[in-house]
Parts: sequence; C-alpha cells; structure tokens
Amino acid sequence: MNLDEKASAPAQGYEVRQDWSREEIADLFNLPFDELLFQAATVHRQHHTPGQVQLSTLLSIKTGGCPEDCGYCNQSAHAESGLKAEKLLDVRSVLQTAAQAKDRGSSRFCMGAAWRNPKDRDMPAIIEMVKGVRQMGMETCMTLGMLTKKQSDMLADAGLDYYNHNIDTSPEHYEKVITTRTFGDRLETLENVRTSGINVCSGGIVGMGEAREDRVGFVHALATLPKHPESVPVNALVPVKGTVLGDMLADTPLAKIDDIEFVRTIAVARITMPASMVRLSAGRESMSESTQALCFMAGANSIFTGDKLLTTGNAGDDADEAMFEKLGLVPMEAEQRDNALEAAE
Repeated sequence: MNLDEKASAPAQGYEVRQDWSREEIADLFNLPFDELLFQAATVHRQHHTPGQVQLSTLLSIKTGGCPEDCGYCNQSAHAESGLKAEKLLDVRSVLQTAAQAKDRGSSRFCMGAAWRNPKDRDMPAIIEMVKGVRQMGMETCMTLGMLTKKQSDMLADAGLDYYNHNIDTSPEHYEKVITTRTFGDRLETLENVRTSGINVCSGGIVGMGEAREDRVGFVHALATLPKHPESVPVNALVPVKGTVLGDMLADTPLAKIDDIEFVRTIAVARITMPASMVRLSAGRESMSESTQALCFMAGANSIFTGDKLLTTGNAGDDADEAMFEKLGLVPMEAEQRDNALEAAE
C-alpha cells in the first residue's frame, strides 16, 4: 500500500477485534501522522466521550529489593540506584493516602509492591487494603508481580477491580530487558487474573532501545489477547542512573524515543484496542504540554496524578489542573468510565 492509498483508507478498528496482524499494525504506524491521529480520534469518539480523562493515583506500598532484574527498574536488587528496600506499608497509612487521592479527584487508586510475587503471609494485609479502598467508592488496582491462581482468586473475592501486570515490550525484545522471568510468565499471570474475573491492566514501556518493529510486536501482543486489557498503560522510559537502561541512555541519549513516535504508539494502541482505557503513564513529567495534548488527541484518556509514580517523578496535581483547564479536559468519574466500557461492549 503506497502513502496515497494509506491516507485515503478508511479508519480501521471501529469494532473490537482480536485478529490484528503485525502487517496491519505496522501499516498503522507508517501512516502519515495527521491521518493516523484522525483515525485514532475517530475510533476514540466512537467508544469514549472526548475530553474526559480518568485520574488515577499510584502508591508504592512496598519499595525496593525486588529480585527481578528488569533493566528499567531502580527497585531491582540488581540495580545500583541507591534505593533502599522497605517493608510493606501498614494498612492504615495506605488508606489515608487513598482518601487524600480521592479528595484530589482520583477515581482509581493503584497500589504497587516491588515483589517477584507476593508471599502468602502478605495476602491478609493486601486484602484489607483492597477492601478499605473499595469502601471509599474508588476503583482498586494492584500490581504485585506474578500471581498464582489461588492468589488471584483471593484478590477477586476481596473485590479487586484491576490487576496490573505489564508485558513491557515485544516478545522478541523481552529477553534484552529481563532475564529472571519470561514473556510466557507474564501471560500466565494475565490468564490467572482474567480467569478469576478481575479486569486486566497491561501495557508496557517504550524507549528501551527497541526498534519500531518491537513497538509493533508490543501492540500486537496486547491487541490479540483473547480479550483486550481494560486498561493499557503506555510508559515512556524514565532513565534512572544505576539501572541497565538508565546508564545505556546516559551514554547514548539519541536512543530516547522521540515525542512523535511516542504519540504514534498511543494512537495505534487506541485504534487496535478501541474500548480500552489508554493511559498516558510514566514519562509525562518530561513531556511538554503540546506532546501530552497530541496524546489526548490520539486517544489517551487516562493519566496518573500526583508528584510521584512509585519512586520516580510525575507532573504533579497543580500542573495537571492547569493543563486540563488550558485544553478543556475534565476528570472522568468512575461511573462514567464504567458506562463507557459497557456501551463499547
């Protein structure tokens, strides 16, 4: 297909489908930028209310000391980032933070622990956190590493709304980033979560030295799951000194993904997974308002608020409020999000 044919082709992905080919996804990435954004915005408007953005807050409930060797993560015990390992936070302090997040407009509260997998002794406290946040009327999300089916069932019984477990990158690029677990291990946890009846939150990180074909493979892996993740976070790598990828980018700064390619990734995710919430996640603190505005045009409709994402910086509530006012965006209530997803189904 030449550029003229691509530019005149009708927008694809109006219906939710799981049979995307890599060639089709590569063709989307290769569209002229304005045409790609037009198609993504068209798909977005069919499945979601434009101008509404879900606000979520992310809290690290157990920081550092993770035995995994993820090359991007300063919480890995393999990293030399100077981050000290901490114990699991007590339930009361977690719920206090959740209440503050709700007061600032967040409708979803996400809790992350730097574990390879939770131990059985940790589950009672985790269950209390889920139940406590739900009682506040907020959506709950956990990211605790790999889960057994028994553990995912326990979280489902507690009422957990979402479980985050990112696939990170393409199957082909995965082993260049992580060696302590496989891409298949990621998929197994996602299957356990889905079978237990918990909504899936799964995305990844771009700008880790991958080629565009890896970004194609990353989107393809998500868009061809038996059911699309209800939430798809797209992160831009935040390079941290002392991590494998952070040190690599410090030596080769041109390896950082450029803003237009990042927006393209958001747009292709929106087109191929039209009913999902596409979250503009890590890396926002270094993005201009213009780049973020393009991401919202391309179909991003969820962000993390606050000054910190786990252990790295975030844009901050005041900056987000000012940007929302400038762009005419409004926070999405949890009920509105649920109605949008039901209508899309």
